[in-house]
Amino acid sequence: MAAFDPSPARGPRSTRPVGTVTRGTTNTNRLRRMDRWIVHTMARTLRAAPQPPIAVDLGYGAAPWTAVELASRLRAGRTDVRVVGIEIEPARVAAALPYADPPLLTFRRGGFEVPLDGASAHLVRAANVLRQYEEESVAAVWERLCGRLAPDGLLVEGTCDEIGRRHVWVALGPEGPRTVTFAARLADLQTPSDLAERLPKALIHHNVPGRRVHAFLTEFDRAWAAAAPYAAFGARQRWTAACAAMAQGWPLVDTRRWRHGEVTVAWSALAP
Repeated sequence: MAAFDPSPARGPRSTRPVGTVTRGTTNTNRLRRMDRWIVHTMARTLRAAPQPPIAVDLGYGAAPWTAVELASRLRAGRTDVRVVGIEIEPARVAAALPYADPPLLTFRRGGFEVPLDGASAHLVRAANVLRQYEEESVAAVWERLCGRLAPDGLLVEGTCDEIGRRHVWVALGPEGPRTVTFAARLADLQTPSDLAERLPKALIHHNVPGRRVHAFLTEFDRAWAAAAPYAAFGARQRWTAACAAMAQGWPLVDTRRWRHGEVTVAWSALAP
């Protein structure tokens, strides 16, 4: 597959969406872990927005469930938040229209250009979108999407399994990548490195000896093994103990989220 071209299309193609159609696989509650993290992380930003904030579900897939769920979850903190589901495939947009609730939930055709009629987004969520692209395309896509953010906006880009048990995502601000979050249903987790298969495109090919993401997961497995005695009190207690051990040598962020089966580390610690 060719690398992504970040330059806008010109001439008669200028109105065509930027990107390619995804497989479209989607399930209800697939993105619940990412959504809970977003609601927690963006609560203050969304409340402080002087106008109704705009959130984008980019590439929601063959069914609109993820956009519908994102709207519901964000409204718990801000009732007037406006969610825009964007898909490059016209048939998917048409299929989603019966679920629209304008202006709070709308659907439109588009791609990485994120068409919002000149407005900026407070949130762009791009889940399971970039896995089909070459790694060389990621930086250009990130840059383009970050350019569509409000000054206090957030881009969340990552990958999860089909039913949302394991998920890894990168959070980016207008300036670029900030953090990487690993999230799992702990009852199903054998080792933290099980999450390696869900690494975002920017990291998945770097999970090899000598690279930082590999070192992080290898050390996490060791901490998990050392925390085995805590398993008697439940997987959550074991995870929390392993995260506490990891915090001694890695720049972990927001320790309050450990009990939710999450751990967030500064992007600079894992960046290729």
